[in-house]
Amino acid sequence: MKSTLILSAAALSLLSACGSMSPAKPMMFSQAALPDAVKVPTGQKVTMETVGVGEITYECREKQAAAGQFEWVFVGPVAVLNDRSGKAVGKYYGPPATWESMDGSKLTGAQVAVAPATPGSLPLQLVKANPAMGQGAMTGTSYIQRVATKGGVAPASACGMDSKGKKEIVKYQADYIFWAAM
Repeated sequence: MKSTLILSAAALSLLSACGSMSPAKPMMFSQAALPDAVKVPTGQKVTMETVGVGEITYECREKQAAAGQFEWVFVGPVAVLNDRSGKAVGKYYGPPATWESMDGSKLTGAQVAVAPATPGSLPLQLVKANPAMGQGAMTGTSYIQRVATKGGVAPASACGMDSKGKKEIVKYQADYIFWAAM
């Protein structure tokens, strides 16, 4: 009985101590491990971190520069943008590549650079943002990085005359990090 009371008191004391701890601050994205080509220039700060989960459509088409040869051609993405807790905060679609917040603000951009990712995954990417349309989360964004990519590359299935025009959908995931001038 006495040992049960001591254990109960110790447990309450521990719970009380945990309850008084301040919550851990979320870690901000660091680009230290990224290839230089896709690093955002100095003078920028992270404004939003999202995880895009979606699909990319490819179509089997004849190569423009090589008649009679075929390849899988990127048609466009459709993804949900989630915050780090998993809550949907926007969407990504194209073409043109468009990031849209649930608050209605959205933007497009122009690719600045790419760098290889793990095999079987889309390359890492740096995009210079165009001015946002509408007021909200996308306002003031100057750059978007695509990092931590998983999947999304062209299908491994055959693409030839007999499959010309066939579309394939490939699942992918990537972190989209939004930056603005300090």
